[in-house]
Amino acid sequence: MEHIGFIGLGIMGKPMSLNLIKAGYPVSVLESSHAADALTEAGATAYPSSKELAQKVDVVITMLPDSPEVEEVVSGKDGVLEGIQSGALFIDMSTISPSVATKVHGLMQEKGVEALDAPVSGGQVGAENAALSIMVGGSEEAFNRALPIFQVMGKNIVRMGEPGTGQTTKACNQMIVGMTIQAVGEAFTLASKAGVNLAKMREALLGGFAQSRILDLHGQRLIDRNFKPGFKIKLHNKDMGIALRAGDAYKVPLKGTSLVAEQMKTAIEQGHGELDHSALVLLLE
Repeated sequence: MEHIGFIGLGIMGKPMSLNLIKAGYPVSVLESSHAADALTEAGATAYPSSKELAQKVDVVITMLPDSPEVEEVVSGKDGVLEGIQSGALFIDMSTISPSVATKVHGLMQEKGVEALDAPVSGGQVGAENAALSIMVGGSEEAFNRALPIFQVMGKNIVRMGEPGTGQTTKACNQMIVGMTIQAVGEAFTLASKAGVNLAKMREALLGGFAQSRILDLHGQRLIDRNFKPGFKIKLHNKDMGIALRAGDAYKVPLKGTSLVAEQMKTAIEQGHGELDHSALVLLLE
């Protein structure tokens, strides 16, 4: 089994890397990560820098908050590019700009390394249950090499096309999720003001055309007032920005996306940025 270096052990990365260890993959992580102790206790090896980690592994996976962090880990001092060996595979599972994904792919090609952009959807629950949806951009050969690794972390795994297409698909995913959260929040706020029992409404709507995973999971969050982050508003707002810039680039007016992005920005300004994105309802209320 290929030796995997996993960089980015946050809400998503930690359970994803633990699932790889459980499946028998040798995994290495960075000593500086706040979750490094938990991973080393589970069997991972720790290295002090991205360069040293990349020198020792066959596959490097990154799961980081945004484009600047990916670029820094890849191209910065003691970064992945300084250590990664020709013939290795680089997989970025962060949600970043498609243009940055394409740029990183080019840098890796210069080192004789295949690269994939492979953002995910499914949140913390999907990461913990190895049930993520993974949308992949890159060559078919690299995708086939990575597929057994992806199958340990996810269930719906699709190669979208050339480098950058995985990130474009993820931007579209975040548009739909964001606007659906807004719709559920508006519906639940209206129903609450009108005296409708929210639990019964959720049950009724789940049996009809309004049924969705967001109505199911986040509808229950709204009823329970549980806004512990599975995916933070501030990160979703970042993703909506990626989608809006793509809309500008391709001259597609994204009015719904723009509206929800503005709602998220206001929620962040009101101090809700660290809460789950379902907490958009607090702004409506």
